[in-house]
Order: sequence, then structure tokens, then C-alpha cells
Amino acid sequence: MELIQIGELAREAKSIMSTLDTERKNNVLLLAADHLVKDTKKLLAANEKDMENARANNMPQGLLDRLLLTEERIEQMAEGIRQVAALDDPIGEVISEKKRPNGLVIGQKRVPLGVVGMIYEARPNVTADAFALCFKTGNVVILKGGSDALYSNMAIVESLRGALKESGILPGAISLIEDTSREITAKFMKMNDYIDVLIPRGGAGLIRAVVENATVPVIETGTGNCHIYVDESADFDMAIDIIFNAKTQRIGVCNACESLVIHKNIVQKFMPLLTKRLKEKNVEIRGDERAVSSAPGIVPAAEEDWGMEYLDYIISVKTVSDIEEAISHINKYNTGHSEAIVTSSYENAEKFLNEVDAAAVYVNASTRFTDGFEFGFGAEIGISTQKLHARGPMGLLALTSTKYIIRGNGQIRP
Repeated sequence: MELIQIGELAREAKSIMSTLDTERKNNVLLLAADHLVKDTKKLLAANEKDMENARANNMPQGLLDRLLLTEERIEQMAEGIRQVAALDDPIGEVISEKKRPNGLVIGQKRVPLGVVGMIYEARPNVTADAFALCFKTGNVVILKGGSDALYSNMAIVESLRGALKESGILPGAISLIEDTSREITAKFMKMNDYIDVLIPRGGAGLIRAVVENATVPVIETGTGNCHIYVDESADFDMAIDIIFNAKTQRIGVCNACESLVIHKNIVQKFMPLLTKRLKEKNVEIRGDERAVSSAPGIVPAAEEDWGMEYLDYIISVKTVSDIEEAISHINKYNTGHSEAIVTSSYENAEKFLNEVDAAAVYVNASTRFTDGFEFGFGAEIGISTQKLHARGPMGLLALTSTKYIIRGNGQIRP
């Protein structure tokens, strides 16, 4: 289908979507979740085509993991949609209302953004998450996935459209651009007549290309050079468990830990224990001079390691003299995503929470929790690392705008 045709279908569906009541939206979402589960075999067969191509093209292990669909992951996608259906509908919510001295009653309420464009890489789950969040908020979504996940995305969209058809909803409520060429992507980013907002989700190169080239307004999601600072007062067992989880549970995700910051007074005792644990997953550790001397097997880090999002079994280690130096290092090299401190000091915990500049800041917990599902949003359409409109995991509220509703009884401006 031509790009302009997709835009026309989206614009047609936009006027209908904004009028759907909550009950109907929820019923469609629950049906969509059932369709995904029912179509599991079709989705797995389509995904295997993508996986075969990815392996043939030597896709890194972390990205292969992001691309992979399993029965469990399809059920998780469906459960995410069900959770979105169970959440309160923000559309129509009156945020404020006040009466002016002249008798005008001025209210403000939540409304859909309109048509949301998504450009993303090899993450099939994003297809279902984006649909659920946009549909619940009365938005239309146009998806532009990467070539690596084309067959998976086509199968997911076909399943979701089956639910729309069964419910009597225009299929243009969700569209997938199947042409994966750069020329089409460039045109998509400039479709101001059809798209109200554009959300990129993927690696640094993709996000930078969208931010620099789009004429459609962009909500910027970010890469994740996420740090964990192990304070002098940290419980070693807790710190090791948190780091192991944050680094190795899934290496190809933006909330995985890529960088460690360790207080110099504990590095000689802590690093041998951590190194032993990380060897279970063959994690390569790149450290500064003090870190290298603390345990065998740690290789010297280069300057570029401090700002690197590896998406691999690699982690950097920087030693610092105090929490001030730790915060300064993190704020210099982080990507504004998720940062954590492991500490027994209340004062240091509060200082870290207050002074680290990131969308999500943790005390004594893994950075892997920066996720719409984990935050109770049901799903997320992305994790915003910018500060305007939305920041952090973007759920339903991030996909709304507002408008003023003014009621009068004949007032004219003198």
C-alpha cells in the first residue's frame, strides 16, 4: 500500500477513534489479546523467518534476543494488552475547572494526540504495545518497523486487524508500512499532513536520524547507558545480585546496566566477588587502573567505554573517591535513562535521588524495572529521555494532549 493511502486511512480512522467510549475500546483490546494467543502458531512461524534471516546476517546475540518470539512472550504481549484494557481511560478526564469573575467556566480535559507514527527496530512486542496504548487513548497508529522483524510485525498486525474487523472498527486504526527502504522512512518522517507526533524507538543511530530529519513533532526515546553506583556502605551480596540481574537478565534492552561506578575504598574487596559472579555469564569487564588491579581478568577501559551502550556481555567499571565524584561521572556519561545506587546510607541515597539527572533513579534496585509493564502501565510505547511532554516509560497519559473547554452565557470581551 502506498504511503499516502496509509495516511488517508489513518486520517479517516482518526475521526472515528476519538468518539469510541471506554467500554467499546476495552472490549476490542480484550479481543485483540485473545486473537494474538489464538494466532500463536502463525506468529511463531513468521518470527522464525525473521530469526533465520537475522542469524544468516550475523545479528548480535542481544539483538537476536530482542527479535525472538516464544509462546511465553506472545502470552506476555497479550497480557500487556489486557492490562491496558483494565487501566482507567484518561480520555475525557477533566483536569481542572474554574469560574472566572465574568462568569466564564474554563475547564481543561484530556484528548487523543491523533495519529501517532512509530519508527522502531527489531522488537516485535512494540507492535502490540503501541497498538494497545494508542487504541486505549483513541489514537491511530502507523507503524514503521525494521526489515529484521518484517514478517513478525506483519503477522501481529494481521492478527490485531482481525480483532478490529470482528469489532466493526476501521482497519486504519493500525497500519504497518511494509516497505522498509530508507526513502520511505524519510518520507514518513515528513508526513505532517497525516501524522501528529512521531516516536522513534531503537538504537542511537535510528533515534538521531529521526530527531535530525523529521518535520513531524518527535517524542525522543533514548538509548540506555545505565549506571549502578556501589557506595562504600553497600551490602555486597545485594549489590552483586542487583548488578548480575541488571547486566545479564537481558543484554539487548535499554534498561540493562552497562556501566558500574565503585567507591575506591571497597574496590579491592568487592571486585573479586563481582568478577566471580559475572564469570557465570562470561561478562567482559573493562575498568580503570584501580579496577584492573583489584581482580584478575579485568581489562583496561578506554575513554569511549564510559559512554558506551554495549548491548552485549560487556560492562565498564569506574572507581571514584566519593558520592560527589560518582554523581558527576554519571551525569557526564549517562543517556538520561536509568541510574541506580546501592547503599546503606540514607543521606547518600537521597543525594543520589536528588542530583542524578535521569528519567528513572533507583536506590537498592535493578535498573531493569524501568518498563511500562513493571511500572503498572500495562505496556509502554517507549522510554522518553527528553524533558518536554513526557519522561520515562510512556504509558497512556503520555499519549494524550489537552484542550480547554469554555462555557459561557453570552459573555463578550469589553
